[in-house]
Amino acid sequence: MSNNDSNKVLKQIKPSRVLLPMLIGLAVVIYMISKEVRLETFSVLQFSGYVVLWLLISFVMMFTRDFGYMVRLRILSDKKLTWKSIFNIIMLWEFTSAITPSAIGGTSVAVYFIHKEGISVGKSTAIVMATSILDELYFIIMFPTLLLIVSTTQLFQVGDQIGTLDFTNKYFYFAVIGYSIKLAFTLFLSFGLFIKPKAIKSLLVNIFKLRFLKKWSAGAEKTGNDLVLASTELKKQGLWFWVKAFIATFFSWTARYWVINFLLLALLAGSTFNTNDYIAGFNEHFLIFARQLVMWIMMLVMPTPGGSGFAEAIFSEYMAEFIPIGFVAMMALMWRLVTYYPYLLIGAFVLPKWVKKIIESNNN
Repeated sequence: MSNNDSNKVLKQIKPSRVLLPMLIGLAVVIYMISKEVRLETFSVLQFSGYVVLWLLISFVMMFTRDFGYMVRLRILSDKKLTWKSIFNIIMLWEFTSAITPSAIGGTSVAVYFIHKEGISVGKSTAIVMATSILDELYFIIMFPTLLLIVSTTQLFQVGDQIGTLDFTNKYFYFAVIGYSIKLAFTLFLSFGLFIKPKAIKSLLVNIFKLRFLKKWSAGAEKTGNDLVLASTELKKQGLWFWVKAFIATFFSWTARYWVINFLLLALLAGSTFNTNDYIAGFNEHFLIFARQLVMWIMMLVMPTPGGSGFAEAIFSEYMAEFIPIGFVAMMALMWRLVTYYPYLLIGAFVLPKWVKKIIESNNN
């Protein structure tokens, strides 16, 4: 990678960019809290050891998620990356995902992070594309599986509105669009990586020769070259390689989707509400899990960094039936505090040190 490429990447991930997603998300949450929360609401809260326990487990779920990512990166790199390097890459990757629109995510600069930790450009590209396929494969498999297990009327129902499977239901609408994008992207990438990489490269180059797309032609050609390099690397891998990597992916995403369940248990453990009015058993917990997956698919179509604003708003509406009245906005904030904001802060802390290390290594 040239110095010009490095400068472009570093401009894209500068720590100051944490302000926009934080401000958007906090503005939405503060607005919702101002409309919903009353001082008397807090009179029903009681602190207990169970509250601490469930809160700790919610953070353990996120740790499990990140550890699964680290294991996967260790597998995909053929153990060429150290655990410390992998931790830095994951945190920087998540940081980039948090400050860019959900449809872009951190993948666009992940190749740079991995390459700067001593992996060749071809291998780095292969690793990033493999993670993309594995992540999308999880959603592609889980979404229809959940539709078979969970009642679709419950999955897309909000309040008294019946959860219909048509485009008059905005949640079904967003979910179908997000899922279609993921499916099309995965099929296209898989075909390019494992069947006809040169044909896809040629297609990209020719498409971006069109007059209104010509200014992006250099980027399209680079993407095509990356695809061919990655294809050569990934075709060497056997079935067990992919099985291990997908198992790590499965545990990572599944752990993330249990976070809300434990946050809800913490809230209910610390309140005087009748918990059976909100979560009665495993079926309700599984429905919450399923709705989180659908929410993540819906977030793909949002243009804000990390889905900020939309994520908090959709949570407050889509999960409201499981949360006591007066605590919905607060739970939305807690959810983002556990699953989103830590990556902004950790990334902003890790990034300067990592950049300094890279600059020093380049000068030696």
